[in-house]
Amino acid sequence: MEVIPQPLTQEAFAPFGDVIAVPEVAGRTYYEDALGNLRPTARASLSVSLKPETSDRPLKADLLERHEFSSQTFMPLDVDRWLIVVAPHAQTGGPDLASVRAFIANGKQGVTYRPNTWHHGLTVLDRPGRFAVFMWRDGGKGDEEFVPVAPFTIRIP
Repeated sequence: MEVIPQPLTQEAFAPFGDVIAVPEVAGRTYYEDALGNLRPTARASLSVSLKPETSDRPLKADLLERHEFSSQTFMPLDVDRWLIVVAPHAQTGGPDLASVRAFIANGKQGVTYRPNTWHHGLTVLDRPGRFAVFMWRDGGKGDEEFVPVAPFTIRIP
């Protein structure tokens, strides 16, 4: 299977979460409705990540992850383009690979994955990129789950 990414828009990404736009004018926009925590004992977790760019063209994906009880937000701090690969949770369990979608985000777009949304690991395309990452954690196995999947490719323009 080959997946062709589309540009990231709120409308296209809506089944998986929310797009966060970096403001172009003075002021503040709140995205609190996008955040989700389904465990009362989980604590807020903010981290900063530096990711090298991938030179893989096309990109092979054979592992997806989810945060069953927490949303996860990626906010670019210093990024050009980056790749988002998502899949809903299948009724039979695990990721629904028939519904995998891929998006290309620019450096002024962040995303919040809804709880239980399967996704590929953070992938930066053109140069190393820095992100702020926000989620909730309680130290249990529900914080994150990784599963191998039948390999598929993402054609990166």
